[in-house]
Amino acid sequence: MKTLPWRTWLLTLAQTLNITTAVISVTVSAVAGSSLAPDPALGTVPYGAQFAAVLLCTYPASMLMQKLGRQLAFLLGGVCLVGGGMLGYFALARGDFALLVAAHAVLGMYIAFANFYRFAAVDGLDAAQKPRALSIVVAGGVLAAVAGPALASALRTVPGFADFSLCYLACSVLGVCTIALMLVFGEARRAAAQAAEVRGRRAPLHITPGIATAIFSAAGGYLIMNLLMVQSSLVLKDICSFGASARAIQAHVLAMFLPSFFTGSLIARFGVRQVLCAGFLLLLAGAACGMGALSYGMAVAELVLVGLGWNFTYVGGGALLTQEVQEDQRHRWQGINETLIAACATAGAFLPAPMLAAIGWKASNGAVVMLSAAGIALAAWTLRQRTPLTPARR
Repeated sequence: MKTLPWRTWLLTLAQTLNITTAVISVTVSAVAGSSLAPDPALGTVPYGAQFAAVLLCTYPASMLMQKLGRQLAFLLGGVCLVGGGMLGYFALARGDFALLVAAHAVLGMYIAFANFYRFAAVDGLDAAQKPRALSIVVAGGVLAAVAGPALASALRTVPGFADFSLCYLACSVLGVCTIALMLVFGEARRAAAQAAEVRGRRAPLHITPGIATAIFSAAGGYLIMNLLMVQSSLVLKDICSFGASARAIQAHVLAMFLPSFFTGSLIARFGVRQVLCAGFLLLLAGAACGMGALSYGMAVAELVLVGLGWNFTYVGGGALLTQEVQEDQRHRWQGINETLIAACATAGAFLPAPMLAAIGWKASNGAVVMLSAAGIALAAWTLRQRTPLTPARR
């Protein structure tokens, strides 16, 4: 197996900074928002603004990469991270709720760019290297799963500074680190040459069953993961201590990212079809745990299985997309893919509480079982003739 280029590992570091930022923002946003909001009901508006910014900016970010190249676009993303962190710091220092909303919107703009790190890692690589490169970049979330909560906890209350303000300042520091990484980031020559050839051409998009399966797998897996993770946290608060609940969520996050060290190798050995089917099967098994008797042990088992399933569907979906799309449609399909993932992640963040109130915990898991079964059927049927690393037949 060929050695991956150094820029893959650089992008893995950048992904670590990205996920660390995301973990810090989700940890402090609601509490910080509630402390500044004129009405307690508006406490989650800043985080909602972040989701909205990711959703609205993802496709334009992909088009900007096609026009300017990955490096300049990622540098712009780093500038957004520095700016968003500074806005958040001053918002808390001054007690300005509107400024905090703006801060999270700018952080969302940064995330819209950073979500393309894994696709940048496969630019110019041979087909056999792409799944592994994509998987390694996603693995950057392992360190972030530990560093994010630790930073948020350590910087939450510091004498002489407004509560949580240093958490946002830490995001600015992460932004400076991101800019430093991107200044030495070298785009793949072959990918840059191909981008120059197709720049300005606007061929019609052609969707294939494989592209549809790739997008459904990544976006659907994200919807299921967010839905069950948030809903589990709502259920756990009634059956265990906050500390036990936090440990369960941490086990879930580690299960999301640790498999990335070998998911790419699994795709290379067994094929993307088997990995996607295994991912949806794990999601189904996790939801099935939720349909049994409610207990702390079953909830932890569900969270771990869902984390593993998300990894297989997210990495597998991304790997399949890189196999399926034509070069002159690469940026547009990546933009569409990430936009739909952002939409599903947003839905997965807002649906848990209404679903829990309307149909309950077991029925919510039952709905996920059916959605996961549909994912297994789709992957098995559309990719039934694929062998490992077999490109799409055009």
